[in-house]
Amino acid sequence: MNEIGELFRVTREDAGVSIDEASKDLDIKEVILENIEEGNIGCFKDIFVLKDHIYNYAKYLGIDPEKIIDEFNEYMFEYTSKIPIKEIERQIEEQEAKQAKKEITSPYTTQSKKQNRNLYILLYIAIILIIMVVVFWSIREITINQETASVISYIK
Repeated sequence: MNEIGELFRVTREDAGVSIDEASKDLDIKEVILENIEEGNIGCFKDIFVLKDHIYNYAKYLGIDPEKIIDEFNEYMFEYTSKIPIKEIERQIEEQEAKQAKKEITSPYTTQSKKQNRNLYILLYIAIILIIMVVVFWSIREITINQETASVISYIK
């Protein structure tokens, strides 16, 4: 990355363009161009934005942007390939664990809460017992001395 930055700085100075002028022409902050020329990639949060700035800066300076991007990609490959395999595997496992915890649901449906089956069973038993008591009580009230009472017998 230092070689790319040095190439940009030398080319810009040979063309007689100040960093301020290049910044205004490209609509990129001076600090970003200075960091590119110094090879400070740690200052950038998004590598794709950095790559876009490098491409535009190379094109502005008349350098083949495709060649510069290829060099940048090679540098990034060497830089990122130094990450230990164990670290990569650990990151993959963490990502899989996070995804396993997430459940995909539609925002338009509500999730029903799982009710306790025992509560429903007790409720059904209670209703059946109440019905049995009411039926037993009704039959007992209608039957007097082992005779079935009728509406006419009550009137007399």
